[in-house]
Amino acid sequence: MRKGRRLAIDVGKARIGLAISDQDGILASPLATVNRLDDLADSARAVAAQVADYVLLESYVGLPLNLQGLFTPSTQDAIDVAHALQAVLECEIRFIDERMTTVTAAAQLRAAGKSAKTSRAVIDQAAAVIILEQALSFEKSSGQNPGTALAVYPGTQKGSDA
Repeated sequence: MRKGRRLAIDVGKARIGLAISDQDGILASPLATVNRLDDLADSARAVAAQVADYVLLESYVGLPLNLQGLFTPSTQDAIDVAHALQAVLECEIRFIDERMTTVTAAAQLRAAGKSAKTSRAVIDQAAAVIILEQALSFEKSSGQNPGTALAVYPGTQKGSDA
């Protein structure tokens, strides 16, 4: 297992959830929820501000595919956000298949006695933790870098109206 902190990013229409690992890549912890802004570059800078105190080995953006593994409008949005993040984060960005992470996070929060209304602020962080745990587990078991490189998915270059 490579040493270094990893960041996971759950991209939503209204919020972006962040989770971070420890230096040894063992523990995934919720970090913050960033409100989406009108401009992708502004949203990316808001994420970068949350992790400015950390040196990151890699960042993982959840890639929301449908259950058949096909793109949705949210898939392209996550790709566009990832490209905006590449301009402000000084680490490699990779995509992790995130099918069902928000559903799983919501179920975990319900099981912990949290209502949907009170969970809004943390559900994106919880989904990011699941993305990060998937990435860390894959690397531990395979010895390979998790996910798919950013270059595989070109962005649409839409600067605003994200």
